[in-house]
Amino acid sequence: MDAATVECFEANRNRLASLAYRLLGSAADAEDVVQDAFVRWQAADAERIPVPEAWLTKTVTNLSLDRLRSARARRERSVGIWMPEPLLDGDPMLGPADTAEQRESVSLAVLMLLERLAPIERAVYVLREAFSHRHAEIAEILDISVSASQQHAHRARSRVRVARNVHTADRAAARRIAEAFVDAAASGRTERLVALLTDDTTAVFDGLGLTEHLLSYTVPEQIAAVVRAAFRPTPAKRRLAGGRPAIHADMVNGLPAVLATLGDKVVGLAVLETRGDKIASVVSIADTDRLGRLTERWRRVEHADPLIESW
Repeated sequence: MDAATVECFEANRNRLASLAYRLLGSAADAEDVVQDAFVRWQAADAERIPVPEAWLTKTVTNLSLDRLRSARARRERSVGIWMPEPLLDGDPMLGPADTAEQRESVSLAVLMLLERLAPIERAVYVLREAFSHRHAEIAEILDISVSASQQHAHRARSRVRVARNVHTADRAAARRIAEAFVDAAASGRTERLVALLTDDTTAVFDGLGLTEHLLSYTVPEQIAAVVRAAFRPTPAKRRLAGGRPAIHADMVNGLPAVLATLGDKVVGLAVLETRGDKIASVVSIADTDRLGRLTERWRRVEHADPLIESW
């Protein structure tokens, strides 16, 4: 393979990784798919590919669908424990964020809802909403009719619409939200937490990856009690974390987040989706298997001072 052919692929790598991540919800799987696409690109006859970007998009989409379909069988054996892999803002795998649809398509809430769609519906939704492909292009990528693409898009949007009330925030606003959440949680007073939550707030915790199911809550008072209990430091929790982590504010998947870090390793986080000036959703992840890529990026970037230096 000549340098120009490699350069063509590398020019598309971040876009392809972003596409695969949205389709799979896993950075590790997305990286594998992009590498598989590169192998196929190496073996292809470049002179017979008039539009490399279209060929690469089709290849990555279909490789992702193959992986998604095979993964679904494994996930069905462990229903209730799958969560998307969070990414620190600035990660190129998050991809385009110019429109509200693009930003929403990478939120944890939407990624979790996409997991409930049929693979073909998920692909149509991502190609249409996040990458603005026309239905004729989607039909070509997925080898379906234009009308089928339109029908899949309609069904997917109707199922994902409930999550499309997420408000993005800039870094300053995100820090204020995180500070208010940490202050309320650390106060030990549930009424302060309840005051920050919308009436229909939802919360999901992965239980450190130790439980057979995700822990889900929908009552603000119950959510506040769980957050307060989780935030209360104990010797057992510090042993599990490996020490006394610092608590930082940052942005994850485009939203305010509270991160617990030990040295240069992220050991847990809570992503806060907002509506107006209140928190509409809390997604907490402490299973370090889901935090590998986020930790890698955390080690390479500068951070503001922690909200709590030693928890």
